[in-house]
Amino acid sequence: MGHEGMAMAAVRYLRAAGAAVSVAPTVAEVFAEPEAQADADARVLRDALGHFATGVTVITAAGEDGQPVGFACQSFASLSLDPPLICFNVARTSSSWPRIARAGAFCVNVLAEDQGELCRSFAVSSSTGADKFAGVAWAPAPATGSPRLDGALAWVDCTVHAVHTGGDHLIVLGRVRELAAPRGAQAGPLLFYRSGFRQLRVPLG
Repeated sequence: MGHEGMAMAAVRYLRAAGAAVSVAPTVAEVFAEPEAQADADARVLRDALGHFATGVTVITAAGEDGQPVGFACQSFASLSLDPPLICFNVARTSSSWPRIARAGAFCVNVLAEDQGELCRSFAVSSSTGADKFAGVAWAPAPATGSPRLDGALAWVDCTVHAVHTGGDHLIVLGRVRELAAPRGAQAGPLLFYRSGFRQLRVPLG
């Protein structure tokens, strides 16, 4: 089974487990765009959207085999206060996502400015066989047992609330169960801007 098949198998698993999962209609079905209107070039799109600075997170979960799983993720956002929801996007080719989906829960670890190397280690594909957690200190998050990485600015412990398709990615909604910001204002965030890490240039109050 290829990556695409694994991603959709995870979606089917979540649907069977009772999570809200949808398959979005195509753009043509919704908007009936003229055939002459071409999509933006992927390279140009990536370059332009790279001017939007984001924070960096690591999404982690406790796998069914008892081994931790995780991947670096920029596309994380707060979604709703009532109910408390967050969301992140994951590529349908991700080899980590099916294991997280089967766990039904995850922890979002918001990285600090001194955790660039940690981010790089989690940006490697799990299909390479690399042990992303080698030498990484962590503890189980209180609600779900998902790995809570030491030194993170904040962590958000969640259960999977819903999954939706979005082109070549999946949009995952998480229901917040527990969260904390242990480092407070003692460190700045790890930022990603134009294909590189950046730091805030203003003092944190």
